[in-house]
Amino acid sequence: MWGVFLDLFYCLCRLCSSNSLEMERNEPTHSEDPNSGASSSRSSPLVGDYEGGTKQTERNDCEVFLSFRGNDTRKGFTDYLYTSLVDARVPVFKDDNDLRVGEEIGPELLRNITQSKISIPIISEDYASSKWCLYELAHMLKCKRNEGQIVLPIFYKVEPSQLRNPSGRFRGAINAYKKKLGTIVAEEWEQALKEVSCLKGWESEKVENGHEGALVKIVVGKIMSELKRLFQLNVPEPLVGIDDPAEHIMSKIDDTFNGTWIIGIYGMGGIGKTTLAKVLYNKLFSHFEDRSFVANIRETSKRKGIECLQKQLISDMIRKSFDVSNVDEGVSVIKSRFTSKKILVLLDDMDDIAHLNALFGDHSWFKAGSIVIITTRNKSILDKARANYMYPLNKLSLDKSLILFSRHAFRKDSPQSDYEVISSDVVSTTLEGYP
Repeated sequence: MWGVFLDLFYCLCRLCSSNSLEMERNEPTHSEDPNSGASSSRSSPLVGDYEGGTKQTERNDCEVFLSFRGNDTRKGFTDYLYTSLVDARVPVFKDDNDLRVGEEIGPELLRNITQSKISIPIISEDYASSKWCLYELAHMLKCKRNEGQIVLPIFYKVEPSQLRNPSGRFRGAINAYKKKLGTIVAEEWEQALKEVSCLKGWESEKVENGHEGALVKIVVGKIMSELKRLFQLNVPEPLVGIDDPAEHIMSKIDDTFNGTWIIGIYGMGGIGKTTLAKVLYNKLFSHFEDRSFVANIRETSKRKGIECLQKQLISDMIRKSFDVSNVDEGVSVIKSRFTSKKILVLLDDMDDIAHLNALFGDHSWFKAGSIVIITTRNKSILDKARANYMYPLNKLSLDKSLILFSRHAFRKDSPQSDYEVISSDVVSTTLEGYP
């Protein structure tokens, strides 16, 4: 009995602070950038670089790491896959391990593997004869175990069984490493070969009767699908009262509009504006290659200044950390860099005209076809931005509020019979506090 009452108390607190499931802003998928204080969206990957301006800081731009034996596939399959990923604007690192200088695998290479979201070992007949390939493979699998990295092996003209029970050149390479590098290293690499053989991937000879073009198309499609899933914004579950507003706003977007389409969502704090905006962002996500989610603008600008928000927006778009020394410099970079980019931007919790002038300015800053979503408590911000569509988000109805409450307290859409009255009273009292 006490457990249920504790759940009721918890839900009351939650309902009071977030009536429409606008839960804590800093969710796990948006880690705070220690350099800026802004919540980082890890926007969609894209290829590109900032060629003008000033202070640019290097960071890992690659979301996909390719490991391959150069003699086997460098000028053929691997080159085709790499080029196809670049054409799809996927940041990819191709490690040409045969062209190394020196004997030690560098920390930068391991860092590229660690920071990538997806690793693709292209395991060919001569793969194991390169110690660099086996170093990389072992590190990929370590990242998979420890960090949840996605590893998608391609068995190029070999069968997984040849790795599971090493034979032929694979066995010969392992035996050679035992003599040269010792049993411990050789056994670790043998185990890595066995482990990767059990992962779901592709056997080149069994896809479309060995047609490599078809295999590359399948692999690129899978990578794009995985990256889309990884980079979408996290939306709390269960949602109540969000689907209808989201569909209504989506129906108002004019695909033929020759300019930047501005969507404004306004309402009191804690009403669910950010959650609704995230749902819209995820629905639109796949139509844009360049994207950014700038969270919690009101609070971040107070703590860190508007410059850090400009820095995040610019960095998301060019996929490199970019510092700005003042607001005017940030405005100059955004206006000059993004007029040729069709982008999707979510500007969350904007409450000052200064924020608007620094991050968006007017419809001419971005390429026609861009969409900017703004959430605010202050409708005048949207008037100033000349929003194409403004949606007032109001409190939930009593019925929907009771569903939301019940899902948290009772894990279903209605209260248990013994708690119907007290649940209704809790919800009614809470709603009375909202205008």
